[in-house]
Amino acid sequence: MPISGSTDSRLRCVFPFSAAAVEVGLLRHTAARQLARWGMPTVVDEAEVIVTELATNVVKHVGDGAAATLVLEWKNDRLRLEVHDRSPALPSAKTACCDDECGRGLHLVAGLSVDWGVILTAVGKAVWCEIPLGSGMGCRRIERAVQVLERYQSADGDTQRRQERSREASLDESAVELIADLLHWAVARGQDPDDILDRAQMHYEGQADAA
Repeated sequence: MPISGSTDSRLRCVFPFSAAAVEVGLLRHTAARQLARWGMPTVVDEAEVIVTELATNVVKHVGDGAAATLVLEWKNDRLRLEVHDRSPALPSAKTACCDDECGRGLHLVAGLSVDWGVILTAVGKAVWCEIPLGSGMGCRRIERAVQVLERYQSADGDTQRRQERSREASLDESAVELIADLLHWAVARGQDPDDILDRAQMHYEGQADAA
């Protein structure tokens, strides 16, 4: 299960996995689904390639079945991807031989990202890279919605109940509560709630088609 959290304007998900060929494909699809939830369709292809390369390197150079972790972090206008493992050996695309598969994989990662690197951690290392998100309206809409939901939660006052749920589940529940409150607001103004929902759905579909 992903662990989600927030720091300032960041969203972060953590996906533990076992380094095995069958797990790489599942991890790639899991990352793609999460990016779709964040409204980032334009970077899914690049992210899938990067996740595949980094996870495959763990399988080949750390060991089949080794414990590893994928981290996805939305940092303003960039998506950061990290793969953590328990080996302190640091790979390098610059010093890799031309027939070194790890080196070729890192060259590919470097070519798809605006920045990348390798760092030592308390238990091993992490290979990271960042992909630019650009100024896509889809990402801005998602970020704006998250900010509204966080403000809505802060007005709820039930801090203990929010802390008992994961952040993602908490935002999902708050979204339902917010929509319900908006429908109450519409009814109080003499409007048909079904008409509001239909108009919102049409507006959403128009934006999705234009994306």
